[in-house]
Amino acid sequence: MQMRIESYLFFNGHCEEAINFYRKTLGARVSLLVRFRDNPDKSAYPPGAENKIMHAMVSVDGNTIMMSDGACDGDLHFTGISISLTLKDDLRAERIFNGLSDGGQVQMPFVETFWAEKFGLVTDRFGVSWMITVGD
Repeated sequence: MQMRIESYLFFNGHCEEAINFYRKTLGARVSLLVRFRDNPDKSAYPPGAENKIMHAMVSVDGNTIMMSDGACDGDLHFTGISISLTLKDDLRAERIFNGLSDGGQVQMPFVETFWAEKFGLVTDRFGVSWMITVGD
């Protein structure tokens, strides 16, 4: 069996908001969602986190991204990671780039480059860095 490598993102109290944003922006589908209240060990999570998400699996075009509220401390600083999306459909790629830019920050505009038909780099409103490429 081959090893699977999947992204696991921690949203520190904003996971449900992020899931809803990625549903709208990327067409993400939730395949599993477990809240902290589902854990029989009530000491395993901070007070007030009962309704926060302990673990979620979402699918985007057959790719899995795992998510959690983590420690629920409100810290949204993602560092050292970018999620790369490669699409063949220029219009869909542009729509996704623009959607991820809503409330976020564009690091590199979505433009033609020497290595791809189009490429752009954006950090979304949750601090997640996305690289969007149109090509093969």
